[in-house]
This record gives sequence, C-alpha cells and structure tokens, in this order.
Amino acid sequence: MISYIEPVFRPPSEARSFILQVTNGCSWNKCTFCEMYTEEQKKFKARKEEDIEQDIIKVAQAGYPFNKVFLADGDAMVLPMRKLVSILEMIKKHLPQVRRVSSYCLPRNIYKKSVEDLAQLKELGLDILYVGCESGDTQILEFVNKGETYETQRDALLKIKAAGLRSSVMILNGLGGPKYTEQHAINSAKLMNETQPEYLSTLVVSFPQGEERFKEGFKQDWSLMDQTGLFLELKHFIEHLELEKTIFRSDHASNYLPLKGVLGRNKADMLEQINTALYQPDRIRLRQEWQRGL
Repeated sequence: MISYIEPVFRPPSEARSFILQVTNGCSWNKCTFCEMYTEEQKKFKARKEEDIEQDIIKVAQAGYPFNKVFLADGDAMVLPMRKLVSILEMIKKHLPQVRRVSSYCLPRNIYKKSVEDLAQLKELGLDILYVGCESGDTQILEFVNKGETYETQRDALLKIKAAGLRSSVMILNGLGGPKYTEQHAINSAKLMNETQPEYLSTLVVSFPQGEERFKEGFKQDWSLMDQTGLFLELKHFIEHLELEKTIFRSDHASNYLPLKGVLGRNKADMLEQINTALYQPDRIRLRQEWQRGL
C-alpha cells in the first residue's frame, strides 16, 4: 500500500494513527544520545507534495478508519508554512474524518514560526506536538549536542501553548550521568514548571548500539546510572515539579518503574511508589532487564 523509508518511529500514543511520512530523517540529526536516525541510516530530505498526497489518497481509497494522523519522520515542523498548510489541507480534503494531526517537533523550528502561524495550523487540524527536550539544563544540552538551551526550549513551549496547541514533553532520566544528576533533575523540573505542558514523560537513557559515540561527544566524566541512581533522580525531579494538570507517564519500556498519573494531583502517590522502589523493592512490581527496551 504505502512504501515507507525505514526506519520509521512514532510516539506510543500514536499506535492507531495513520503514519504519514512528510520528511525522511531528522533535520538536526546531531544529538549524540539519539539512535533513531543517523547519517548512515537516512539523510534528511523533505518529500514532494504530490507523493505525500498520493499516500493520503491511497489510505482514503482503502477505507481505513483512521481518525488520527502522525506526520513523520523526526521533525515535520521544519517544513515551511506553505507546505504544512498544503499537507493539512490535503488531509482535510481526502480524510475528512480525521480529528487530530500530530508531529515530533524540534524547539528550534518553532522559533521560525509565529504564534499566528501555529494558530493557523491548529485551525487546519494540527493538535499536539511531541517535543523531546531531554533536559532543562543548558550545560547538559551542550554536552549532548542538542543545539538548544533552557531558554530556546522554554520559548518554544510557551509559543506552542499561546497558539492553543498541546505539547507532550519528554525528559531523559539519567542523561547527565551521576555527576550532573542534581542539576539535570532541578532544571528539567524548572522548565516544566515554567511551561506547564499538557503531557510529560520520562524515558531512561540507553544505548542499544553502544555508549562509545555518546561518551566521546559528552567530553566529561559520564557513566550509566544504576537503578538506585535513576530512582533518586526521578524522585528529585518529581519533588521539584509544580504542575497544575499535566498528565505524566513513565511507562515507556525503558523505565524500570512504570508511573502514571496527573501532576500535581497524584504527586504524593508517585513519590510514595518511588520510595517503595528504593527502599522496599520486593513490595512493588519493577521491570526486569529482559523486559526493558528502547
């Protein structure tokens, strides 16, 4: 039906969505922690509008009952406004039943678009942007070559909110290693408090293809954190969160301790679960190593 250029990734919550590939790869593709897209796998390239429309038409003609569309690959928001508007109008024309369009989003590409631009995209069906902040600490962001700072990420998230769009933010548990764990937790919480995203998740940093590339780029003392260190960092992070009604998840397969709830309503309960994992691990269900994955 549709020929995807592999690999293709999507957020867990987009499992039932029509994955519409509008770009290939990631427009930045320099983060040392990321194994999703590399230069060896695929170089970044925007797809032609006529090819995108043909994919939409194929799905429409097949009669698949999709009501959500996810714009792949790594960052559809790098596309110029004219092209994004055109793609959303194609979806409206051929798949009128679609109620939600979403995309991964790099903060730097929001900088190039005004609140009015984003509001126009919302009017055309764009609803939620998945923003991988990874950390709120500018020093750690520099170490991992994220190409962002606390301020650039804050400004992007606030602009998304001002346009009426929703954001889903991801923080990487353990990204700074043991040496930088405290500033990573505190500044990440500070970023979330200032921007109040609708959704927040944590993943445990891991390297199925090996740590060498990451360590070489980090240029500081760094090591993988053990389970206790990860739990302490997560506890520190949640303790410093002052969120009003953010839906929180740490149920990705990389996490040892799955957590779900609304912050701040369920903050005390989450902290209790973390304390149980730390001090009475036999009383709580934790993922075993063989159950974890990226």
